[in-house]
Amino acid sequence: MRYLFLGKGAAILLGFPDTTQDADVFVEKSRENRGALLAALKTLGFELTTAQQEEILRGKDFVQIRSGPFDVDLVFAPEGIESFRDAEARAVTVEGIRVCSIDDIIRSKEAAGRVKDRETLPRLIAFRDWLRRARS
Repeated sequence: MRYLFLGKGAAILLGFPDTTQDADVFVEKSRENRGALLAALKTLGFELTTAQQEEILRGKDFVQIRSGPFDVDLVFAPEGIESFRDAEARAVTVEGIRVCSIDDIIRSKEAAGRVKDRETLPRLIAFRDWLRRARS
């Protein structure tokens, strides 16, 4: 299955010192991948409604699931990121988990424009700058 962690949870995996209530997962939208995602969610213990299963199988842009071992937001078309392929090329692996780049996380937060995202952006940008300095 092809997916990338996105959002604040992804930033936390990169070392961002914060908390979040859910996991945002950017899912590659192919038919085969959507079927694999559905099977994986069921294996993990998510109880999906018929409507949620249909939304996943058709690749609805955003599917929120609150009926499993943790809360997850499935994102097939995140704002601010042009394609899964491009994001995957920029992604990093953290302890075996594929994570969007910090720049993609920031772009997505900027494009979403929600109040909670705007409040987090200055700290995410400072974290990105710290990461760049630490790596050079």
